[in-house]
Amino acid sequence: MTDALPPNPVRLDVWLWAARFFRTRSLAKQAVETGKVDVAGQRPKSSRAVRVGDTLQVTRGEEVFDVVVLDLSDTRGPAPVARALYAETDASRARREQQRLQRAAMRDGYRPPEHKPDKRARRLIQALGDIDAL
Repeated sequence: MTDALPPNPVRLDVWLWAARFFRTRSLAKQAVETGKVDVAGQRPKSSRAVRVGDTLQVTRGEEVFDVVVLDLSDTRGPAPVARALYAETDASRARREQQRLQRAAMRDGYRPPEHKPDKRARRLIQALGDIDAL
């Protein structure tokens, strides 16, 4: 008979690194310390043990992830393995997609130049810049 032993506790910053939310463990630790990660609505310490079933809100740049911890790991593996460690809520996924579409719509009218400005164009740009300085 083998009893199902609970897995060893994993630090929050290590789990975030293993789940590929952050590139390095020190970045994950910094995010926890600056309040970019909430566990069940509370601000944790980076050494807090993560448990299966915990709900996390992870803010990374402009994106906010609401996830539920499904499994624990203290080693960083390939992306498919990392995605198996958590489940993102449907509301979170829909919110991130909506924000992505809004950012894309804001960039829609901008067209970058096809090439670098030549000597004449640079002089015109500098002349326009001088007008703005007045």
